[in-house]
Amino acid sequence: MDQVDTDGSPLSPTGHPLQRAGARAVAALAGRARPEGVTDEDLDAVAARIVADVLIAATAAKDAVPYDWWKVLFALYPNAKATHSKRSKDPEALRPDIEALFRRDEPAQVPGALPDHSRRPGTVRPCTFCGTSTAVLWTKSKLPLYDTDRALNTLPPGVPGWPVCRGCRIAMWALPYGAHVTAGSATVLSCEDEGVEREFVTGNVLRAHRVRQLGFGDRSTAGDRPELVTLRALRAVRDAGFAASTLWSFKNDNQDPWLRVTRTRRAVPAFLSVVDGNAVPRRGWRLLEIALTRVDRSGAVTARGAAEAARLLFETEDGRSGAFLAAVHRLIVEPDRRRSATDRAALSRLAHVYAEEILGMEPDLTPVTTLLVEWIEHGSGSPRGRFAEYRNAALNDYRLGRLLMQAQHRLLLDGRRAPGGPEDWAPLLQKRPRAWELRMLLSAAVVQELQARGVAVNESPVDPEEQERTDALLARPILDVEDPAGYDDEHDENGAA
Repeated sequence: MDQVDTDGSPLSPTGHPLQRAGARAVAALAGRARPEGVTDEDLDAVAARIVADVLIAATAAKDAVPYDWWKVLFALYPNAKATHSKRSKDPEALRPDIEALFRRDEPAQVPGALPDHSRRPGTVRPCTFCGTSTAVLWTKSKLPLYDTDRALNTLPPGVPGWPVCRGCRIAMWALPYGAHVTAGSATVLSCEDEGVEREFVTGNVLRAHRVRQLGFGDRSTAGDRPELVTLRALRAVRDAGFAASTLWSFKNDNQDPWLRVTRTRRAVPAFLSVVDGNAVPRRGWRLLEIALTRVDRSGAVTARGAAEAARLLFETEDGRSGAFLAAVHRLIVEPDRRRSATDRAALSRLAHVYAEEILGMEPDLTPVTTLLVEWIEHGSGSPRGRFAEYRNAALNDYRLGRLLMQAQHRLLLDGRRAPGGPEDWAPLLQKRPRAWELRMLLSAAVVQELQARGVAVNESPVDPEEQERTDALLARPILDVEDPAGYDDEHDENGAA
């Protein structure tokens, strides 16, 4: 990589996630370490490459491989000259329109020129993204996720379009190279650590090359979900420390454009480091990956466990994301699942590491855990029946409170020790943040203690052959490229995210 020289650079990454991803894609295509190192000559070369790729895709037959790249362009720029239904299929007839997108600004349009917000053609204004002076105005036909040509009410007063300098124009069309693209959507990453962003973009640029050459139908272009790619990038950049990541997934549809935003907490890199560096929680993570793998009747993988586990660390703005602790909790409390005490202990430890590193929780659940285990082991009826009662009440504050009261009274009447008092119960029963997570952690602790004491709550012993197969799968590293269940990955990710 070259030495970065930011003096007079025609391209700078900004806070806008799409421009930022595009700027990093330009740098990757130009062989530069950072966008600030890109020169005018680099922009010329990258623009020429984009024009060539667009012309090939826009004039390809629908059954040809290059047409898959046109689907990507259509998902981002549905009203552009290259994607319009009435576009010319002659590349030379279409070329002037595409080259005009990235033409150099006129000499009068130089940085430092005073902006004039009149409507006269050629008026110089600051770029919407980076502030560089330009007279070029773009609208939705050339920008993803922007208003239509008719919707001017959200634009600056008196401006018939968005001013976009040449560097940012090229960046916005280099976006599909640096994004995780499908045939109907794109996902970009923004992260507090620049190294993670570079890792994400660099991998996507290589994948984009394969998609253009082989299409989405080839297995080598399928790639992994963006959540898994992000976690691998966080793990690859060891000095990331505490860094939050955000995935912006979108489609720029004419009728129904959509945007979905998911985020990780800042402590995720530290959490991954602890899990990857310690055998017990690492085993728990691999068990989660194996459990989340899905195959159809033909044996083809329909959901990869590593990708599904990675998605659990991302939280959506609308609250519809899968809860990591909830997924681990389901694996721990399965009463009829033939799982060894070692495996349940690993899952329990994984849950506690998540609570400690991600949620900042360090609860002391020993008194309540001991109370429940004593009651399950020594109360009236069978341990299996009492454990079933606890499972039904475990995640509900009112039912759990009633059960704790009954368990304590039963043990006292039987002359046994009944640990735990109001100060131990209150965090689990009150209507306050983290009470739900505490109840799941309590459930994990109860199961682990029951197995440590040898209290049987299931009738099915562990199958030695199944355990041997599981142990072999557990030997693989977390977030592995290979499918965690040992199947061939034929999962099609070409649909909309």
